[in-house]
Amino acid sequence: MLTSGRIVFTDMEQVHFGKPAAESVAELVKANGAERVFLMVSGTLNRQTDEVESVRRALGNKCVGTFDKMPAHSPRSAVIAAAQQARDARADLIVTLGGGSITDGAKAVQLCLANDITTVEGIDKVRNADVHAPTVRQVSIPTTLSAGEFSGIAGVTNEATKVKELFRHPLIIPQAVILDPEVTRHTPMWLFLSTGIRAVDHCVEGVCSNESTEFTNASALHGLALLARGLPRVKADPADMKARLDCQIGSWLSMGGLAAGVPMGASHGIGYVLGAVFDIPHGHTSCIMLPSVMRWNKSANADRQALIANAMGHPGKDAGDVLDQFIRGLGMPRSLSEVKIGKEHFERIAAQAMGTPWVPRNPRKIDGPAEVKEILELAA
Repeated sequence: MLTSGRIVFTDMEQVHFGKPAAESVAELVKANGAERVFLMVSGTLNRQTDEVESVRRALGNKCVGTFDKMPAHSPRSAVIAAAQQARDARADLIVTLGGGSITDGAKAVQLCLANDITTVEGIDKVRNADVHAPTVRQVSIPTTLSAGEFSGIAGVTNEATKVKELFRHPLIIPQAVILDPEVTRHTPMWLFLSTGIRAVDHCVEGVCSNESTEFTNASALHGLALLARGLPRVKADPADMKARLDCQIGSWLSMGGLAAGVPMGASHGIGYVLGAVFDIPHGHTSCIMLPSVMRWNKSANADRQALIANAMGHPGKDAGDVLDQFIRGLGMPRSLSEVKIGKEHFERIAAQAMGTPWVPRNPRKIDGPAEVKEILELAA
């Protein structure tokens, strides 16, 4: 019987890699015809390095403002503040320099600008499919490996409910991405490595999905191989720019499945809850949950898991064990107890995880919170 499916291609136009970020930004702004460029950047990079200033110099008088106060998990209030500043500046392009929260925050800002959203409560309006398309697009320079810049999905935390909500539109994916390993030198090692495991999680759950395709598997498995080689090399030698770029390319390839419509599984779903409710960094949620999810899923997809172990250089080994040892070798947390989440929270985590888009599409069917709790017990 023939397999069938479809691949959804995104509205991203370009990816620049291996060149200085400021040089690539100047090229893209000129090609785009933008005249009023608004920066959304890491506060640490803005205050403690010259990376943001290098971009400003490259833009010259086309830079019309800088927002550097986006907290982790992109809270609604910060999105509204950034949107207002961009609106006041009459921005015609947003350039981000920083991690995933800044990238996602800017995606949400695009929707707020296009739909005249000026209040935290008003953000509810752009959760519907019937919204105006963004006209102010985004160029992203990522400093971590979580790879949200390759997705048309933004995760924004509702502070009132402590739920990370997903916002979608084909045009909120950045128009272009710039992968410059030099700008990642300032990223704390724990953050670089843990977001690298987030990218590993994209690869693994993409390949293990019941809805994966040969096209997306090829991207994910090569991305996984690059990450499996590159992350330990960066840990051993932080000045190894080739290894850093390998990790960046691996993180880009890790998003092939998600961008093409392949759903993630329970590691991503539970991770959303851990991030929004307990403020656990997303890289760490993948470090903690992925091996346990793999072990729980093995009865349903052992053949897919064999592909994972092989791509990571351990053919014939158990993929959950390979991932466990790999993550431990990078010095990352491997249990919920290490981040001070006890079993008294499992009921809430399990119930809330069922409301995410990913847990109901896990490759081994999850019918309710009781099965999520089984996974949490494995990760305790």
